[in-house]
Amino acid sequence: MQEPIWWRCDEKGEERNELQRREIYLYVGMDLHKETHTAVLVNCWNEKLEVIVIPNKPSEYKKLAEKVNRKANRLGLSPIYGLENAYGYGRGLSVWLIENGYIVKDINPALAYDQRKSAPMMQKNDEYDAYAVATVLINQLSKLPDAKPKDNHWTLSQLVNRRDLLVKDGIRFKNGLHEQVSLVYPSYSKFFSEIDGKSAMYFWKTYPSPLYLAGKTSEELTEEIREISKIFRKSKADFILECVRNDGDTFREYQESRDFITQSLVRDLEHQKEELAGIDQEIEKILLTFEYKLTSMPGIGIAFASKLIAEIGDIRRFRNADKLARYAGVAPVKFSSAGKGKEQSSRQGNRQLHGLFYMLAVTMVTVPKSGRPNHPVFHSYYMRKISEGKTKSQALFCVMRRLVNIVFGMMKNKTEYRAPVLEET
Repeated sequence: MQEPIWWRCDEKGEERNELQRREIYLYVGMDLHKETHTAVLVNCWNEKLEVIVIPNKPSEYKKLAEKVNRKANRLGLSPIYGLENAYGYGRGLSVWLIENGYIVKDINPALAYDQRKSAPMMQKNDEYDAYAVATVLINQLSKLPDAKPKDNHWTLSQLVNRRDLLVKDGIRFKNGLHEQVSLVYPSYSKFFSEIDGKSAMYFWKTYPSPLYLAGKTSEELTEEIREISKIFRKSKADFILECVRNDGDTFREYQESRDFITQSLVRDLEHQKEELAGIDQEIEKILLTFEYKLTSMPGIGIAFASKLIAEIGDIRRFRNADKLARYAGVAPVKFSSAGKGKEQSSRQGNRQLHGLFYMLAVTMVTVPKSGRPNHPVFHSYYMRKISEGKTKSQALFCVMRRLVNIVFGMMKNKTEYRAPVLEET
């Protein structure tokens, strides 16, 4: 196979992309699914040469490569692969191809969708989807990123997704517990500060309805709950029992079944908390492999840092902070025609990453009840932008853009956060 020339260095030592010699490649567009992968082989003139369908299993990857190589050798071309979302169902194939020395490009699904839409009659099937991927590969070869499916990024992304699901489960369980407990203990919100605290969970599980408190003294209740929480006082037990008496009779038919629901929800919450703690330990462990120091920045904890890294991926694929800002949808987009137009906030980009920078910006400029801003420098910058005539949303957007610069620098150089000095006015 011919070895492609991708880059050359000028006298200043800077890398510059050469004009692509498209004629030397055999373009392989891949439409990826859970059970099968469809490959369409195309030459540089967009002529479909062959269609290959393989099961999505490692034992079939070599067979695919051998078929592609035979076709490429007959034509005197070098194969280059384009995978639609190389980090999803096609991750296994992407890793195998890269490890075996093939050139693999990651094709954004949005680009393939636009290619399908540009046809006079839009089609939708695996073969046509793969052909659309190959067409994008030909037309945008110099702009497409190399597929770099790193195991640590992939694993961290899975852990973050699992954590998000557990958090959502916890919210559902707590809402269900609120619903059940409010029916039998109308004053339940006064019993404990948190419905899912250790003392509260023990109480709901042991006494899912007032029926179980019959004959229970405050001394006995205090002694029980103190085994869970040493700070539980007898006065709190007296208060709970007094509230139960004042609430009146809340017993209804089939109360035993509803009590089972309450106890089941408590068991679910206990398991959810245990799993969440385990996930957090695994996330903290894998974060050490990146050597980033994002948690040195105020407002960024382990969970938040893991989400940032999972959404950004390999920071090396962004040449500068401007590229990261565009990817996160934090860079303005200019809309114009006939020389007229204006810049507007972008609705494109990674919306999850955009949301993370938004939450971080809000945290930075928030002023708690103490009266001291969470981050005086960012709050001062935010207020200065408002004084310049920007709306609160626009000023917050400016803060987000500054945060992109800082996060990019910290990840690129693996440095700790260095707080800027607040200028005195």
